[in-house]
Amino acid sequence: MLRTNNCGALGLAEVGQQVTLAGWVQKTRNKGFMLWVDLRDRYGITQIIFDSERTPKAVFEQAQSLGREFVIQIRGEVIERESKNPNMNTGDIEILADQLHILNTASTPPFTIEDKTDGGEELRMQYRYLDIRRKPVRDNLLFRHQVTLAVRNYLSKANFVEVETPYLIKSTPEGARDFVVPSRMHKGEFYALPQSPQTFKQLLMVGGMDKYFQIVKCFRDEDLRADRQPEFTQIDCELTFVEQDDILDQFEGLTRHLIKNIHGVDVGEFPRMPYEEAMRRFGNDKPDIRFGMEFAEMNAVAKGKGFGVFDNQEFVVGIAVPGAAEYTRKQIDGLIDWVKRPQIGALGLVWAKYNADGSFKSSVDKFFTAEDLSAWAETTGAQPGDLMLVMAGAKDSTRSQLSALRMEMAERLELRDPTVFAPLWVTDFPLLEWDEESQRYHAMHHPFTAPKPEEIELLATDPGKVKANAYDLVLNGNEIGGGSIRIHDGDLQQKMFDLLGFTPEEAQAQFGFLMDAFQYGAPPHGGIAFGLDRLVAILGGQETIRDFIAFPKNNSGRDLMIDAPTSIDAGQLDELALVIQPKDEV
Repeated sequence: MLRTNNCGALGLAEVGQQVTLAGWVQKTRNKGFMLWVDLRDRYGITQIIFDSERTPKAVFEQAQSLGREFVIQIRGEVIERESKNPNMNTGDIEILADQLHILNTASTPPFTIEDKTDGGEELRMQYRYLDIRRKPVRDNLLFRHQVTLAVRNYLSKANFVEVETPYLIKSTPEGARDFVVPSRMHKGEFYALPQSPQTFKQLLMVGGMDKYFQIVKCFRDEDLRADRQPEFTQIDCELTFVEQDDILDQFEGLTRHLIKNIHGVDVGEFPRMPYEEAMRRFGNDKPDIRFGMEFAEMNAVAKGKGFGVFDNQEFVVGIAVPGAAEYTRKQIDGLIDWVKRPQIGALGLVWAKYNADGSFKSSVDKFFTAEDLSAWAETTGAQPGDLMLVMAGAKDSTRSQLSALRMEMAERLELRDPTVFAPLWVTDFPLLEWDEESQRYHAMHHPFTAPKPEEIELLATDPGKVKANAYDLVLNGNEIGGGSIRIHDGDLQQKMFDLLGFTPEEAQAQFGFLMDAFQYGAPPHGGIAFGLDRLVAILGGQETIRDFIAFPKNNSGRDLMIDAPTSIDAGQLDELALVIQPKDEV
């Protein structure tokens, strides 16, 4: 070993010992007669001193050449520091060096490798291996390891078996776009990278594995945002002979265990909320319940007063923002501009202040009396000092717009405390969604999700009303997991394929292997998949997943470090029987 100790372990108990350390030079401070070096490795930082009187002359002179990020090995005596640093784990001691070996020199880094760096995000992604040397990023990756280890241990103790499934599979038309891989041996044919191991884990249940899990890479060729990457990691699970409550209890236990194990926080029983209730109260199916501002449907108190913006719309809905009646007109105008952004798409926003003295002031005083606004306050639950924000339009789009505004107000009012954990289950999703463009139903989750048993008969008469035996786990306003009870009956699965517009030939071509397996005794089964990247980020007090991934892609799906994706040479294209259309013809 090139070291006897790491750079985060030494303290007063080791004073007087001879030790050997190795690592990177964080920084140097040179007083001419004395040189201090902060030596860093994964475990921490130790201060090294080279003293012109106590360090051998050749070693002291060699130390003058040290630069940032040089890789060095030193030997020396642990001594007590005169000026201790309480902000360092090793702040009570330093090493008086008597030997120095420069293991590798280093160019000047393009940004400072410290907790607070001067490097922008794109630059740090380009030199990600340097960014990982910074404590915040390194700690995030170590935290991810801690979470992953806790998951593996918990599931293994619960008799789950980890099984690997293939990465090269068949492309399917449902869900997001597949990443496809051309086959050299079978020219003109393609594999797809899995969006999830869904069918394989179901086949494992047919195979009698009973409880399966896998921490697995998945791939989706879709538009990106801060909490989404083209490749991501799932905690993928499946169980046999279970009903919905069994799965919810099992994975509620896992989530509670993680929060307790990592943060020491006990979380009580998770509330369960039907999809329709979540949409009515919060405007989305992954509500953040750490704060209020619940939706109030206001048609009864807002329409019929001669205000065309409300009277001519399907739906009027509002929220009461606590303590925001003191907002200035400029601040409110800023909110109106915010909801009009293309990302939100609202045409406007009506506001009403419920002042601390009990009076009202609104943007629609011409149409609504103080008595009317008092009815608004009663409907929204507003208290003196609150600000009521009201939107109108088509029900679905208006709910979505107000939901975005609710979250924005929570951010501005600092109501989304990352140290508070508020999980809930959202259940009873619609089984199917009607798509106007294709004039057919699409599976809201996937084609293998079972309908509620009591609603199976509705598949023949009113499929749009059928609820799925499906569930999502939401934590602090983010979906961290989702799953369902699966269809295990071949006839019911064929009926689902029919509703989704598959011809018998298409269903056989795409999923014949699964239908064949169902002929040999498929047990009742169900499962769930957690997004590990998102789960780790939320448990780490953040919502952007990028800093919890070792080598992430940017918002355009590019790896700036290795410059991927990139073109391949003509020889490879010929082998794969591929022709690339010139960019100017695309």
